[in-house]
Amino acid sequence: MDELISLAHGFETALSPHGLLFTFIGVLLGQLIGALPGIGPAAGMALLLPVTFGMPPTIAVMMLAGIMYGAQYGGTLTSVLINVPGEASSVMTAVDGHQLARQGHAGKALSIAAIGSFLAGIGAVVVLVFAAPALSQFALSFNTPEYFLLATLGLTASAGFGSSSVLKALLVTAFGLMIALIGTDPMTGTPRMSFGSDDLADGLDFLPVAIGLFGIGEVLASLDTPDAGPVAKMRLRELWLTKADWIKCRAAILRGGIIGFIIGVMPGAGAAVSSLMAYFVERRFSKHPEQFGHGALDGIAAAESANNASAHGAYVPMLALGIPGGPGTAVLLGALILAGIRPGPSLMTEQPALVWGLIASMFTGNLMLLILNLPLAPLFASVLRVPYVYLAPGIIVLSLVGAYAQTLTIFPVVVAIVFGVIGYFMIKTDFPRAPLVLAMVLTPIMESSLRQSLMFSEGSLLIFIQRPIAAILLFAVIFSLVGPLLISLQRRRARRTALKAG
Repeated sequence: MDELISLAHGFETALSPHGLLFTFIGVLLGQLIGALPGIGPAAGMALLLPVTFGMPPTIAVMMLAGIMYGAQYGGTLTSVLINVPGEASSVMTAVDGHQLARQGHAGKALSIAAIGSFLAGIGAVVVLVFAAPALSQFALSFNTPEYFLLATLGLTASAGFGSSSVLKALLVTAFGLMIALIGTDPMTGTPRMSFGSDDLADGLDFLPVAIGLFGIGEVLASLDTPDAGPVAKMRLRELWLTKADWIKCRAAILRGGIIGFIIGVMPGAGAAVSSLMAYFVERRFSKHPEQFGHGALDGIAAAESANNASAHGAYVPMLALGIPGGPGTAVLLGALILAGIRPGPSLMTEQPALVWGLIASMFTGNLMLLILNLPLAPLFASVLRVPYVYLAPGIIVLSLVGAYAQTLTIFPVVVAIVFGVIGYFMIKTDFPRAPLVLAMVLTPIMESSLRQSLMFSEGSLLIFIQRPIAAILLFAVIFSLVGPLLISLQRRRARRTALKAG
């Protein structure tokens, strides 16, 4: 009941003229960003983060959240119309969506994606309303050892379960930890890894690193990709779904939404994993599994429902525990830090207006997306006809202006360019970038919690196993590291056995 009262207060902010306006701007920009191949939600949020400077924090996070889930749907347009997934989570949508577009049913594919995303998104926010406060209340019993292990779990889970290569993810995490330690020691005041530079003495800011890594890196990598094929044509009347379509897709939306939310809650798993799992589960349950890969409408419904539910589920660990569920929520946490708000388990009690305003804005934002997507899908599709080579210079200039605007100095611009090049090579060599961003956000929490814990225990590491919650978290950290390695070894053994048998 308390949650409903708090949500009602959140709607006072979300339904205010400013709340509605900036939520609308967020979902509209997110839609356009998602429609640009190569620019995902995290990159879009990082690029537009400087625009929120000077805004009240609640309005800023509402707009950024709108960009995040707006971009999730925008990627559907490129997947269906030109067979280019805007991001990894849209891959399964491209498989069946473009087949439907080639058969003259692009409107149906986009329509079920929009409606499935809306229903799954609303369902996920309803669960978020009741799950986040309960988790947050539990997390208030945490002390510094639990904070340290929780932040460590956020890193190891993203490295272990959120990437195709555990070794690459761990190397990127170590790199992120290293650059997050550049600057002045917060407890002794001595410089470390600054090499005598006044700019490095303050450490590397999150914003130019995120802009370079996601924004500039994505643009450079996209310029290497050949132009996509012709854009499939679509008319408004093709968006209409028949009764048979509804019957076929209703269970897929429900199953996809549940799978997406559960996976979204797990730090590091991400929307790509949820859409893949929902798609293959739906093929298992389908009465016509042979249609999957050749234009299955229920396959699109499952993948897109899971995609959007996962994006909303990622807010549970962020709001309740201060642990980003993925790159998008990591950028959102970075925005909170820039606004002077400390993320953590106390966020819901210290900033109730911000948290409940954000949750309420997800209801209004999802409704706006549904209204925008159905009638304006042909208009958004027209953006895809602009050659990317003309858009890229503008995006890079916007990125550099955003980096410069933070401190009005050149150093952040240099940092953004350097990390843009690093991001480009990471994409080309298939190194995940999310662990680096997560490490930058979580390292300050890990460092302060670890040092305070060791001060309390007078240097004894037993403090991490003597406390019950800390011991469970320590076990989870070990499992998140060992589990993926065991799975990888099991796969290799199975592959060798299959080769010998074959």
